Amino acid sequence: MTQARIIFHLDMNCFYASVEQALNPMLKGKAIAVAGNPKERRGILVTCSYEARAKGIYTTMPVWEAKQKCPEIILLPPNFDAYRRASKSMFDLLRSYTHLVEPVSIDEGYMDVTEIVHGSEAIQLAEKIQMQLKEELDLPCSIGIAPNKFLAKTASDMKKPMGITVLRKRQVPQILWPLKTIEMHGVGASTAKKLATYSIETIGDLAQKTEKEMHQWMGKNGVRLWEKAHGIDRRQVDPEAIYDIKSVGNSMTSAVDLVEMRDVVEMVQKLSEKVAKRLRAKNLAGTTLQIQMRTSDWQNKTRSITFKNGIYEQQDIEREALKLVRKHWNFEPLRLMGVTVSHVYNRREAAEQLSIFNYAEHAKEEPVLKLVEQLQRKYGKNSLQKGVSVAKNPDYTAQTSFSKDFLDDH
Repeated sequence: MTQARIIFHLDMNCFYASVEQALNPMLKGKAIAVAGNPKERRGILVTCSYEARAKGIYTTMPVWEAKQKCPEIILLPPNFDAYRRASKSMFDLLRSYTHLVEPVSIDEGYMDVTEIVHGSEAIQLAEKIQMQLKEELDLPCSIGIAPNKFLAKTASDMKKPMGITVLRKRQVPQILWPLKTIEMHGVGASTAKKLATYSIETIGDLAQKTEKEMHQWMGKNGVRLWEKAHGIDRRQVDPEAIYDIKSVGNSMTSAVDLVEMRDVVEMVQKLSEKVAKRLRAKNLAGTTLQIQMRTSDWQNKTRSITFKNGIYEQQDIEREALKLVRKHWNFEPLRLMGVTVSHVYNRREAAEQLSIFNYAEHAKEEPVLKLVEQLQRKYGKNSLQKGVSVAKNPDYTAQTSFSKDFLDDH
């Protein structure tokens, strides 16, 4: 009989605010919030302490509203270098227990502790890790303990701050089924709305449907949701998953609504420059480019285009993004623009695929390609590579602490 896995999900409590309080003990016990520029409309709270939350303050609340509701609130600008250092220290501590640690964001991750604890020892280990994080880094966390990632993530949300919660598969009908589908990890407002069209309002309603029905209605995602409703999650804790970058993007919120094409063009240029810089740093290219436009009344519109060959140069990203803007923007006032390159791959590892459609454009390169092929046969496959620059640091994953977009975005 296969031993049931023991998975921890660690979620740092009010991470940015907690780091600020750890750096400055004078802030402890006070209502504090990390926020953007309060002079601009995009000044919203990135996070806030539990003391602030007790006064009705919440993440994403506009700065002006937070000051109105809680005049004594202490507003701090983001210090992302400090947050990255704290995150690295946190994950280093977790890896001192097991190499099976999978970061999923700057302040949360999974651990597979199956091989190092048994039964009730899991709770003792969780308590030890929780106290060590508090004593050594002065950072509080909540830990969920379960036989899989989905249930562990669900459990860590049940008790905050400084909670430790065990969630067993047999408890799913009692604990999860009465909840609304929107409360299931991985279900957003649009998915909940779609589920409601099939008379699925609660997680229990979802569990009562058949797997076949869910596949018929919502494809593979429907099957995954049905499995979660039954407490099933086969995903492994994968330490390498952090390097599986699927997209690179940036977005910017304007201080004033954008209504002129020249202003939109200027923002697209800035975004394209940022995206291209990050793609170059990681030696990545992507075959899909997407723009996001958010209007002044918070309506989101995304449009994309896919290419045979990947793009990564600023001028290419900018040109294609502006094509999408000119085609799909109806000059409604915009408050946010975003540019993303997705379906990315490592340019050092992937050779361009020749097809009947693009063979002609490469025909003129045939003599060069033959010469390269001859040299590679003589001196080795990696001795020469077409159109690839050799990075000073050959490991592109080392560009940031985890080389993950949740860090690069800042």
